[in-house]
Amino acid sequence: MTLGSIAARNVLRNKARTVLTVLGVAIAILVFTLLQTVLDAWMVASEHAAKDRIGTRHKVTFVMTLPKRYVDDIRNTPGVKSATWMNWFGGKDPRHEKEFFGTMAVDPASFLEVYDEIDLPKEQFERWREDRQGAVVGDVLAKKLGWNVGDRVTLSGTIFPGDWEFRIVGIYTAKRKSVDRSTFWFRWDYLNDALPPRMQEQVGWIAARVDDPGRSAQIAQEIDRKFEERDVQTLTMSERALSMSFMGMFSAVLKAMNVISIVILFIMTLILGNTIAMGVRERTHEYGTLRAIGFLPRHLALFVLGEALTIGALGGAVGLAVAYPFINNGIGRFLEENMGGVFPYFRIEPKTAVAGFLLALAFAAAASALPAYRVTRLKVTDALRRVG
Repeated sequence: MTLGSIAARNVLRNKARTVLTVLGVAIAILVFTLLQTVLDAWMVASEHAAKDRIGTRHKVTFVMTLPKRYVDDIRNTPGVKSATWMNWFGGKDPRHEKEFFGTMAVDPASFLEVYDEIDLPKEQFERWREDRQGAVVGDVLAKKLGWNVGDRVTLSGTIFPGDWEFRIVGIYTAKRKSVDRSTFWFRWDYLNDALPPRMQEQVGWIAARVDDPGRSAQIAQEIDRKFEERDVQTLTMSERALSMSFMGMFSAVLKAMNVISIVILFIMTLILGNTIAMGVRERTHEYGTLRAIGFLPRHLALFVLGEALTIGALGGAVGLAVAYPFINNGIGRFLEENMGGVFPYFRIEPKTAVAGFLLALAFAAAASALPAYRVTRLKVTDALRRVG
């Protein structure tokens, strides 16, 4: 009989307690994995941002507009190879009032040149250029709302009031997982021509591609210097920095999630430590017998450690086995379909699963430290004198 087999038998001595402890560890790992997946999904846009893409917005805030003529000024900046512009529209489908999705007015040709990770069939792109009321939607959104190419759609404007008629001319997919596939893109000129003169020729922000990603920061500074003496000044930064500045508004939430993850693992350690301590107390007489027949203190410590690691491994495995279908096929799919602008990709990363399992083992080992130490300090005479 090996030390490992003895430790495994100890785990099964009290099956009800072991099952409850394993479930406790599994729930802790499940919640930890969910919270870390939220953090990973939140960061995916910035991590996969194009290194050669920069964005320009109003210097004061995102919600203030820029003159459209700035697009040509940016295109003429040395180092810039292409630029496009867009406006947030804020439309809603009256037939699906509870469904939120992004609606953006863009210039088709320059938009797909700058955002080449969007995959749209060539014939659909040509129809989009020809049809003034044409719109292109993500495949996730199309599936969710039952839209097909050729359908006519009416959206109610929230920022730009009124009923706006569109025709679905294309359905796009994505070449990168960071792309939101739940957005409704339509032609900017259709919006611009329908607005009052005082609101025309205004854009929400401008995106550009540069020749050398290593010079992105320098080119961004040159762009902002162009408009320093203008009535409307700009703030230009890399796409990653823009994404991080947006996420910075939620930094407190992200920090809270990290703290909650640590607290959950700490609670798991207390639960597991209590289970191991109870088992050690119940087997004090047996440990005394083992010491009497020649087992060394380190052998007893290994029994305790092995029991804790076995429970931790079982709990981690059960937690991850539940987490994958629960998150990837349940919560993840729901968030991708309903909150694609924030969570375009919500799946458990392999690193998160590995970290969860290893942390289950690490905290299990930590939980066994005190009981294992007490076993090594056990005197044979005291242990044999005690029964139960």
